[in-house]
Amino acid sequence: MKRLNKYLLLGLGLGAMLPGFTGCTARKGEEKKAPNLLYVFPDQYRKHAMAFWDTPEFEGAIRTKADPVKTPQLDQFAREAVVFTNMVSNNPLCSPHRGSLLTGMFPGKSGVPLNCNAARPISSLRTDAVCFSDVLHAQGYEQAYFGKWHLDFPTPNDPANPGNYVDPRRPAWDTYTPQERRHGFDYWYSYGTWDVHKDPHYYDNDGNRYDPKEWSPQHEADEVISYLKNSKGQRNSDKPFAIFVSMNPPHNPYNSLNDCLETDYNAYSDMAPEDLLHRDNANPHMDKAQSAPFYFANVTGVDREFGRIVQQLKEMGEYENTIVVFTSDHGETMCSQGIKDPKNSIYTEAFDVPFLIRWPGMVKARLENLLMGSPDIMPTLLGLMGLEKNIPEEVQGFNYADVLQSEESANRPTSALYIRNVNGDKDDQGNVTSYFPIARGIKTHQYTLELVINRKSELVRTQFFNDNEDPYQQTNLPVDKNDPVIKQLLHEMAYWLKHSDDPWMEQKILADWINYEEE
Repeated sequence: MKRLNKYLLLGLGLGAMLPGFTGCTARKGEEKKAPNLLYVFPDQYRKHAMAFWDTPEFEGAIRTKADPVKTPQLDQFAREAVVFTNMVSNNPLCSPHRGSLLTGMFPGKSGVPLNCNAARPISSLRTDAVCFSDVLHAQGYEQAYFGKWHLDFPTPNDPANPGNYVDPRRPAWDTYTPQERRHGFDYWYSYGTWDVHKDPHYYDNDGNRYDPKEWSPQHEADEVISYLKNSKGQRNSDKPFAIFVSMNPPHNPYNSLNDCLETDYNAYSDMAPEDLLHRDNANPHMDKAQSAPFYFANVTGVDREFGRIVQQLKEMGEYENTIVVFTSDHGETMCSQGIKDPKNSIYTEAFDVPFLIRWPGMVKARLENLLMGSPDIMPTLLGLMGLEKNIPEEVQGFNYADVLQSEESANRPTSALYIRNVNGDKDDQGNVTSYFPIARGIKTHQYTLELVINRKSELVRTQFFNDNEDPYQQTNLPVDKNDPVIKQLLHEMAYWLKHSDDPWMEQKILADWINYEEE
């Protein structure tokens, strides 16, 4: 696996152990088994929506306030896990992140540069890519996928109505994923994308459709628990398992009790908008502010369902031999910065995501400020599973297993790339035939910089924040390309644009700002 180049190897702020935390170690005399994997990633779950950030053990771990949420299961898990403070979703949208998760590549190479729908045939997970799940399948893992997939270009392939889409909308967003596009997943209980939280539907291995009429995270947790128990003979219990659980909430809609459970809503229903949206950059007077109690209700509900799955692992004696991850594909602005778009921006609320991980043999729970991104997840987890030699050559992400296992590792990047793409050219039918790389940016431990271009590839806007002094990113600082700080940020951006084979590098966009030739 390739290593980071020399100027990205500076180790900054090694993880600190927190008082009162517990670790996990292998029991002496036990035969070492291949570790299981449980990967839970609710959609649009922002980093700040975890109550433990405001507890004494985590005081000062992040620069801003935590949301006033109730997350008792994650609070407990955080005390048993390595908790990331600077995990980012490089392209903070559902499909591009998922493409990076499974392929270990940036969106321009994974095949998924845009959110997938029927008007975007150019955005669909590559069938020829060796995905995370393909590697695990080859290593004998029993694999299951539950919930939202959102990685396929929808086609009229409804199993029950051949020649028709499964989604009545135009362009269609939801889709059925046939077996040949499942990349080694043995057990399938999934759908493309369908944002009706209390009326979800799922397709099984054989394309049979289920409409359970339940709040989706609760139903999915029930199905995962059944799979773990093997109550219907869903898996070979002699093999290690890898389970991916993609819950749709707290993704929008979040407008009424049609979108969440009333018991969870009641925990927030009496709170004023300014108390729910107490971040310094939030506007509690926006129309969207009425969504806050419903969004946070779904956060609390997802927390409970995650806890139920973890409890099942403990009851069956598999918790100590399972890598458990809780994360998300992107965040949620929720009235911060005065914008309506919940995602697809470089603002911390959208760009940063939760990432909590616990693995067999972990020495201690701690904070970790590693600047890790979406393409790094696959190789890092394969590294933790002892499969670093099986990381595909095409992978662009980095294996940071050594950082997680040894806080003294020098394998630490000093920056992370930000990507925002939009529709490019269209054909006569209105289908998107290319994507346009409208913005690129860079995040370090101190700064955030974004460059936005127009269709002529001319610079039209910049955003520059000193996150240490302005953690809520309220002051957009002037940008001078000759300023030493800006020059260093552009230097880091050039590295990542070259490393990811980004269109900006290929087209030498803003070459008067970014030196693509320097090493």
